[in-house]
Parts: sequence; structure tokens; C-alpha cells
Amino acid sequence: MVWVILCALGLFLFISYARLSDASFKEFGTMVIKGCKTVTNIIFTFVFIGVLTGIWREAGTIPVIICYASKLIRPSVFLLMTFLLNSMVSFLTGTGFGTAATMGVICAEMGRTMGVNPMITGGAAMSGIFFGDRCSPVSTSAMLVAAVTDTNLYDNLKNMVKSAAVPFTLSCIIYGVMGFFLSTKGITMDMDAVFAKEFVIRPISLIPAIVILVLSVCKVPVRIAMAASILTGVPICMVVQGDGVMRILHSAVLGFAPVDQEVAKIMSGGGIISMMKVIGIVLISACYTEFFGRTGILVGLQKLIEKVAHKTSAYIAELLTTYLIGAMSCNQSLTIILTNQLCRGFNDDKEQRALDLEDSSVIVPAIIPWSIACSVPLSVMRVPNTTVFVTFYLILILLWRSVRSLYTKKRM
Repeated sequence: MVWVILCALGLFLFISYARLSDASFKEFGTMVIKGCKTVTNIIFTFVFIGVLTGIWREAGTIPVIICYASKLIRPSVFLLMTFLLNSMVSFLTGTGFGTAATMGVICAEMGRTMGVNPMITGGAAMSGIFFGDRCSPVSTSAMLVAAVTDTNLYDNLKNMVKSAAVPFTLSCIIYGVMGFFLSTKGITMDMDAVFAKEFVIRPISLIPAIVILVLSVCKVPVRIAMAASILTGVPICMVVQGDGVMRILHSAVLGFAPVDQEVAKIMSGGGIISMMKVIGIVLISACYTEFFGRTGILVGLQKLIEKVAHKTSAYIAELLTTYLIGAMSCNQSLTIILTNQLCRGFNDDKEQRALDLEDSSVIVPAIIPWSIACSVPLSVMRVPNTTVFVTFYLILILLWRSVRSLYTKKRM
């Protein structure tokens, strides 16, 4: 909520600046409405995501995924599996924060019991957490990028998979080799015993996740895919978990609230209310673009960025812009919107512009320690800020895209 207030305060300052430039209150209203209209569709999608995350918790979908996945963790492949399992959960749920609070916490605790350096465990987990935050069909950041660039989400996802193939493969090799040389105690956690206090752990609870994966592969519109997953989850809540209608509605709207405190630490949350902060930030951020256009306050900065793009590459200029905005705004959504505002003139190819945003504005906030995209997962997993130096997947994406963009520019 603090970040929503700060964004609103920033918007108020821009309105004051626009008022000094003789803009009327009618113009203010028009700019606000126009800005909000640009993200109306994605706001409705965020509501669907909130319901989905609540129902998946209530139906036992996420607990079952974690229970089955945690059995795959062995000391010799601990870091590699930490990366892959967090990648899987984040891809299925589309949320970095949600993955950090579930699979991320579990892997971090397992690492501590095995005697693994928390920084290294955190790096592998953070890499996996932002794998799905970047390219999941239900990722809010991926949807926001598609909305601001007016592109198709599934086409963007296909491009992201191609651009991340080399960094992903190299990350697996690095974490695999590092894990092989780790000296561990060989202790693991019994997640079945933990979740059995609150859930009935059965394979049938995986159906909502399978539904959304299958429909996504078939390129069914995201909201329809999420609605189908929600509808398959509700009867599982009733029949398998034994929940009543009011409890299900509570989870869908206000979030899942388990009775057991140990389960609550890693599984509470979700629901429409969990999306209110990001909805508020996106709505306010969308208004920024209209005020920037009206006041021309960014013209000088845009010219400077254009010079950088001319001397290096469009991606390098966008990457530097992202670092600047991300460091100041400390917010991923605002970074995406403002970077697009400043750099959208670099490339007429909308899909390429969307990919550049994904590989800069979505990734960079995750390695800025004071950004909420980075600080919240690190805090939840209780790992140090130095973790950002071993988030190899994220770092390799930035390096890989930078080298490729310079090579392409040189050949032109």
C-alpha cells in the first residue's frame, strides 16, 4: 500500500506541474480516463489471477505441486533442482512473490538444513522465481508488457522462450556443477507431513494446473483458460478438501487463510485482495504516460536515450533506461510502463519491442536490492542482498541480449 501512495503522490506532483503549464482540470480528467482505459483489460485479468491463486491454494493444487516436487530434491543436485522447481512453480502460478513465499521458502529452509550458503540457494531460487514471472501465460508482468505494446501474449511467450534458451541452459549447467561440489548434510524436509495438517494431498488436485497448461498450449485466451481452471478447482475444493461455499468465496476474494500456523507461513494469500496493490500501481502508472506526453517533461531524456541507442543499440539504451527508472521507482510495473514510454520510438516492430521490455524492465528490478521485486522475495526467503550476484539466469539473459544486440547492430 505504501508504494500505491507514493505513486499517487508522484502523479499529484505531475498534475501540479501540468497545472502550471496552463492545463485545465477538464484536460486532467481526460488524461486520467485515457490512461486508465489503456490498461482496463489487464485489470480484469488481474482480478482473474487473484481468484485463481486463492482457489489453487484452497483446492490443494499448489501444496500438491510442492509436495511432489520437493521429493525430487537431493543433496547432489540441490541447486539445480532449486532453480528448476522454482521455475516450474513460477511458470504455473505466474507470480514471483507467490513462488518466493512457497517453493522459495521451502528450498531456502532445505538449504539451511543441508548447510548450503543461503546466498547461493537464494540465487538459484531467485533465478527460478523470475523465470515464470517473465514468461508464464498467467504472469502479470507479461500481460502488462503485452498490453502496453499492443501485442499478443502467446506470441510474446514464444519469442521469450527462444531468447532465453541459451541463458537457461547455461544456468542449469552452472547450478548443476556448483551443486555437485557442495558439501551438504543430506537432510530434507517432509512436506507431506506439513501440508497434511491442512490439506488432503491427492493427484486430482493437479487438474486446475493441467487445465491451464493445456489451454495455454492451445492458445486459448488467457481469461478463458483461467476461468476454466477456476471452475475445475471449485468442485475439488468441495469434494476433495471438504470446503463449504463461504470458505471458497473467502479464498477467492480475501485469500486463503489456513488454520495451522506452520502452513500459514508458506501458503496463506491469494484472492482478489492480493491484486489490489498491483492494480492500483498499474492504474496510476498508466496515467503517468498521458501526463508525460502533455507536459513534454521527458523530451530531453528521450533525446539523450536516442543518442545512446545510436552509438550502441536500441536494447542497450533500453537496458540503461530500465536501470535508471528501476533504481528510482523501485517498482516493476512502473518501470515497464515508463521504459516503454521513453523507448517505444526505437523499434517499429511491436513484438521485438515487447521482447526488449521483457528482457530489461521485467528482469532488472529483480536484481536491484532496494526494488520491491527483489527485496520482498529476498526478505521472505531470509537470504542476503548479495544473492543478486548469483542470480545467473537473470544476469545471463541481460548479457546474452546485450551481446546479441551489439552483434546485430554491427552487422547492419
